[in-house]
Amino acid sequence: MPFPRRLSATAALAAGLIAATMQANAATGNGEFNTFAGNYLAGRSADLVSDIDAAVTFYGNALDVDPDNPGLAERLLLLSLANGDIERGFELSEELAALDSTNPIAALALAVRAVKQGNLDTVEEDLSRVAPAPLATLSAGLITAWAAFGQGELEHALATIDALEGPNWYDIFKAYISALMLDAAGRTADAIEAISKAYETDTAALKIVDGYARILARAGRTDEAIKALTDFGGEAPLHPIIKALKTQIESGEMPPPTAGTAKEGVAETLYGLGTAIGTEEGPELSAAYLQLSTYLDAESHLATMALGDLFQEAERCDEAIAFYDSVPESAPLRRNADIQIGRCLDTLGRPDDAIQSIAKVVDANPSDFEAAVELGNVFRGDSRFAEAAEAYSRGIAALDDPAAAGWTIFYFRGVAYERSKRWDDAEADFRQALELSPKQPHVLNYLGYSWVDMGLHLEEALDMIKTAVELRPNDGYIVDSLGWAYYRLARYDEAVTELERAIELKPEDPTINDHLGDAYWRVGRKREALFQWTHARDLDPDADQLPKILTKLEHGLDGQPEATNEEEPAEEAGASDEAGVEISAVNPESEAGPTSVMVEPGDSLWSIADRVYGSATLYLRIYEANRDRISNPDLIFPGTTLNVPAATEN
Repeated sequence: MPFPRRLSATAALAAGLIAATMQANAATGNGEFNTFAGNYLAGRSADLVSDIDAAVTFYGNALDVDPDNPGLAERLLLLSLANGDIERGFELSEELAALDSTNPIAALALAVRAVKQGNLDTVEEDLSRVAPAPLATLSAGLITAWAAFGQGELEHALATIDALEGPNWYDIFKAYISALMLDAAGRTADAIEAISKAYETDTAALKIVDGYARILARAGRTDEAIKALTDFGGEAPLHPIIKALKTQIESGEMPPPTAGTAKEGVAETLYGLGTAIGTEEGPELSAAYLQLSTYLDAESHLATMALGDLFQEAERCDEAIAFYDSVPESAPLRRNADIQIGRCLDTLGRPDDAIQSIAKVVDANPSDFEAAVELGNVFRGDSRFAEAAEAYSRGIAALDDPAAAGWTIFYFRGVAYERSKRWDDAEADFRQALELSPKQPHVLNYLGYSWVDMGLHLEEALDMIKTAVELRPNDGYIVDSLGWAYYRLARYDEAVTELERAIELKPEDPTINDHLGDAYWRVGRKREALFQWTHARDLDPDADQLPKILTKLEHGLDGQPEATNEEEPAEEAGASDEAGVEISAVNPESEAGPTSVMVEPGDSLWSIADRVYGSATLYLRIYEANRDRISNPDLIFPGTTLNVPAATEN
């Protein structure tokens, strides 16, 4: 049974401590730990926390004590191969094959060694004894076929592939490998027929597209080849493999076959299978296939990149970075490696290093849209929103048709603009995103919530958020937006209903707890409001949110105006501000001259306008009169003195 791949933090720490303790005792000669049980337990503990080096050491010590243990030998073999210790893997394969001649991993490793050494005549016999299982059967069959191909027995090779029976996913591998053999053998028409089957099954797989275009170009059908590459990567593809092949075909050169020898064919097969296996039971099996592929073809940087992707997906970023960084600086795929290194560094909490890695790619090619977007994502994740917006803008500018960027980048840039206090630019991007994807719930929610929070277009914002909730009924943040829209429209009972549902979906979010507290207070449930605000305070709210929560805990909302409906503005003449200072309401039609007001904790332009004008919807008058000190109408700071013009003054 495979070991579990996910542990709680406590269990992982305990396992690591066990392995470290046993390693230290073994190093000092403590006999208590130089037993089979001690070494096996230490190896398993290291295995559980993905410390492959330590696991290999301790499993090896345990196997020395019990050399006839096939289960332990297989695990040690798999980890050795995954760790890139291929020669040690071959030794273990020989030992394991002597214990269990049907073991598929041992047979696979020995067959790969035979292919590397040119001993193709031994491959079929080595693999014929493999115990039947879907992956093992397919792997053995395809490698056996390549061995026959390498000995000049094309028909036998094709018949071997054709005879393979298994799950539906066999078909694409059978068609693809058959096409490569037929192309290398010069049987062009048959190669096109086979590769077309694979291409029709998956037009998004890099190697399938590459093989399809390559075979068509070698048959003189260059227009079709270029179309396939353009469909995959656009007129100016960024992926180095596709870009290089497209350039080669357009220049009139005939590309070589994908695999012209048995060794190249087996490497290609192992790469394809390794990327398809997945990491559900851990990355080791996939990594073993990919390591064997690079053993046969050291120049296959695609396999190296796949190894990095594998460990990145398994959340083992340090190991992933080591693979990516092994791609030579001069290799075309170094561009991809630097982007992936940046992603890993960002995951590891090193945004500055991540930015440096990805910026190198953007600086080298300012038209690299994908790299610019990745750079923007790292800036945005690090709350460097102005720089994020600039990076996204570079990406959009790299495209002949900005709409080709899709809704996502406009949404991301809109968020960056909004957080940079450039609301007009943000609003334009959100609208552009909705033009490209009218029913995109995240955009509907963000734009709608922003309008609600600023007191703008409340009815339209409410409709937007309702649509977003219909599309994502179980998204606590979107449901919160709906509740807050009702609150800003002074529809407090409906606000409570939605905000209570949002709390059920996202109970640990400080903003949602804060919103529910406000709604409870407005409907008279003040004890519950205090509880929600207390909970919001204890959930580590943003720095600008905390003072407002503390003020509400001390004073409640009795000294603050209620939210108002755009269509029916509340009039609260003579309301008191939170500091207890009486503020006389100004009739909206009054010609009174400008006055001033000091911003108190919890204030917004909306609430100030409601106090001084009796109509919160006139908040823009205050905003326009204070442009020199307010960059965003939704962000004002306590202690700031604001000019308050007459209500009719423009």
